[in-house]
Amino acid sequence: MLSGRRLDLLSPDPKDIEIEDIAHGLARVARWNGQTKGDYAFSVAQHSLIVTDIVNALWPEFTSNELLAALLHDAPEYVIGDLISPFKTAIGLDYKSFELKLLQAIYCRFKIRELSVGAAAAIKQADTIAAYYEATRLAGFERAEAELFFGDPELPSELHSVLAVLQPVSASDAQARFIAKFADLSPH
Repeated sequence: MLSGRRLDLLSPDPKDIEIEDIAHGLARVARWNGQTKGDYAFSVAQHSLIVTDIVNALWPEFTSNELLAALLHDAPEYVIGDLISPFKTAIGLDYKSFELKLLQAIYCRFKIRELSVGAAAAIKQADTIAAYYEATRLAGFERAEAELFFGDPELPSELHSVLAVLQPVSASDAQARFIAKFADLSPH
């Protein structure tokens, strides 16, 4: 890692995880395998910020714990990349448990308490809503096609207006925004 840390992927130690490494990596991992409109790739860091904004808008009662979990929901991708779900299944090993082990180390590092079933479902729902808007605004999906994969999200008009105009930003901008959001939400 650029921080100088060495992370053992098979047995991740929370002390080897730094938010700067996560932000740097996620800002350089392209969602949709880079197949998006715009001058820049749409990064996992930018996606994570959008998921956090959706969670905050739809569940305003959530605490910084749930919002940090939303921000870091795809954090393992800073070292393992962004693989589409069907490919994860096709790999043939228990990829999800590997990914979950790394996510648990990340949550431990930043003292994110265990999520309720409802909070975990809310983050997953926000992730799916973000994917719908990314698919239709950036990745060339028709609405009907996106609805088959992600459903038809019903959102407050102010949130729909924000998501309707998604624009990829540079890696350095996505990284800076991710770090700023983490600082805003982090109790440390």
